[in-house]
Order: sequence, then C-alpha cells, then structure tokens
Amino acid sequence: MTKEDPWYVAAFTSEYRTVYPHRDLESARAEVAWAHQIGMKGRVLDLCCGFGRHSLALRELGVDVVGMDLSEDLLRDAPTLDGGDALDGRLIRGDVRALPFADESFDALVNLFSSFGYFGAEGDRGVLFEVRRVLKPGASALFDLMLPARIRAGLVPESRRETDAGLLTERRSLAAGGSRVVKQVRLESPSGEVREWTEDVCLYEPEDFDALLIDAGLELVDRFGGLSGEGFDEGAMRQVVIARKS
Repeated sequence: MTKEDPWYVAAFTSEYRTVYPHRDLESARAEVAWAHQIGMKGRVLDLCCGFGRHSLALRELGVDVVGMDLSEDLLRDAPTLDGGDALDGRLIRGDVRALPFADESFDALVNLFSSFGYFGAEGDRGVLFEVRRVLKPGASALFDLMLPARIRAGLVPESRRETDAGLLTERRSLAAGGSRVVKQVRLESPSGEVREWTEDVCLYEPEDFDALLIDAGLELVDRFGGLSGEGFDEGAMRQVVIARKS
C-alpha cells in the first residue's frame, strides 16, 4: 500500500476487523438468511466479500459460493473465521471492474454492506455491466446500498471510540451536493502510531440506481428497506435492491 493507492485500497486492510468488530460471522448469518430464502442459491458470487463472513454463512446453507475481493489482507483473514476452512479454494482476489470469471458463470450474486459506488457513475455502470456478464440469463443480483435521505438526515460529523487497535476518530461529511458521503478515519494505536485513511462512497437515489441498472441490461425486481425483507418506505434503514439479468 502506498500514498498513491486509491482510498478503497488504503481503507480495507487487516485492521478492518478490529475497527469494525460487529461485522462478524454471527451477524452475517442473519444477513444472508433472507437472501437465501428469496433465491440466492446455486452457484453464487459474493462480490466484495471482504474476509468472507457472508460467503461462509452462505456456504453453511449449502450454497456453492465463490467470494471475490480486492483486499489481500482481508482475504488472508478468512481462515481465522470459525469454520473458515470451508472456504478453501472459494475466495479469489479480483477487481469488480474486470471480474475474473467467464460469461454466465453464476446463478445469483450478492453485493453487501455498501460495497458499491466507489468509481463514479461511469465506473459504477461498468461494474454493473460486469455483473450482468457473469450472471446466467434470468439470474438475480442483490445490492445492499445506503439510503441517501437517511444518511444525510443522520450524519454524525465526528465520533471517537476506543477499539482493540486503539483510538478511532471518524469525521464524516457530504460532498458533490450531498451525493457522496466521505469519512476521514484516524486510528491511533496505544503505542502512538497513527494511520489515516478515507472512505468515499456515492449515495445513489433509488431512481438513479435504477437508471444504471437499465443501462447495464439489468431490470429492477424489487426494493426493500433491509436485509430481512423490510418494506421500503420513509422509515427504511437501507435500500436493498433485487435486480435480474434481462
């Protein structure tokens, strides 16, 4: 990792799990249960899988899952999960903009925890073209996105908390007229070592994301307010989009 690396390389290192300990296997099991019930079965691609917690939860349900992520650090952490050996040979390093899979390789795809919106409108549209390419005809994809209105209304400008890795300070702001949320993160270890990085994600309004889907040859099936199938309304916490390859 160098200073010239894009933010999504600098942000997702081995410290991720220490900084965000609640993003664990137990929560992943709850988060994929509904997705599995509504059809995320067969050969499924867990796109931007991180250290494989959702991949493992899907594997426990009998899914023929393949996980892919750009972060070598996080992929190396997968064996530390309880039962992580079930993912041996199932996790691959790759870039979402050029998926290392043949056309029509998957029966379904999941993209969880705001792992979309990193590359600008054209780059993000390119990701969706790749998603369409690797899905079989009629296959479905689940996208778990932030909900712009909720993020803007509930934005906490600054927070601090102690983690096992040290004092974590997070400063949040909106950019590009409120269409991007930017988080500046500073982690100071007990020894005084400091590491800083940025997270910068596009906030897609439902209609804007739908337009990207259409451009990429995907069609909207439904939109939910959470990963348990909650209704999508003014009280929604997230936007969980189900799309299908036309």
